[in-house]
Amino acid sequence: INFNIYYYLAIKRFNDLKVNEEWKVFLAIVGLSVLIIALNLLPSGKSIEWSFRAALFQVASIISTSGFSSTNFDLWPQLSKTILIILMVVGACAGSTGGGIKVSRLIIMYQSICKELKRIAHPHSVSRIKMNGKAVEDGVVSGITIYLAMYVFIFGVSILIVSLDNFDFETTFTAVLTCFNNVGPGFGEVGPAGNFHALSNLSKIVLSIDMLLGRLELLPILLLATPSFWKK
Repeated sequence: INFNIYYYLAIKRFNDLKVNEEWKVFLAIVGLSVLIIALNLLPSGKSIEWSFRAALFQVASIISTSGFSSTNFDLWPQLSKTILIILMVVGACAGSTGGGIKVSRLIIMYQSICKELKRIAHPHSVSRIKMNGKAVEDGVVSGITIYLAMYVFIFGVSILIVSLDNFDFETTFTAVLTCFNNVGPGFGEVGPAGNFHALSNLSKIVLSIDMLLGRLELLPILLLATPSFWKK
């Protein structure tokens, strides 16, 4: 066995992880979320070990859109629930089978905002958006902007339709959110101790379409709905 090859591959993989900004941000989000939720759960009378274990499991499950739950997190304090909702939006890393907006898109959009603010403050400055040390093309940034615009539009329309069922806002909002991002459980009636049975057929159809759109990253499905796509 040529161990030099395995050693080279291991070092190369380690160096790739060191420069992978998305991986660093993903771990930072997970670590900070676990810490805040665990501290937020301590006043409820649970042990430190239980608080950190429950927080770690649910944060990992939500941000990876795995859909598992080890406890009824719908009963957690509002701060912890809000963090889990944010993680539903963030989602996993690019290239994974997880749902959500993806961490890489959020990083690029954050840099795009910083670039625009810098341009306003210093009109003659020249700056580029970079990811893992490489410049990101303007077309990629434009594509991400369009994706987020479509995401917000479809999300808003879906909430309006599902709200016809007259459930509380938490149930309506998280039902759309968890289906659109392919997470699994939401909060309220669709929480880990509930299900989607009480929703109307119209809402279930809308949520099913949202699941398909979220899983296929919006564009392929929307492209099929474009008349020009079917023209020769």
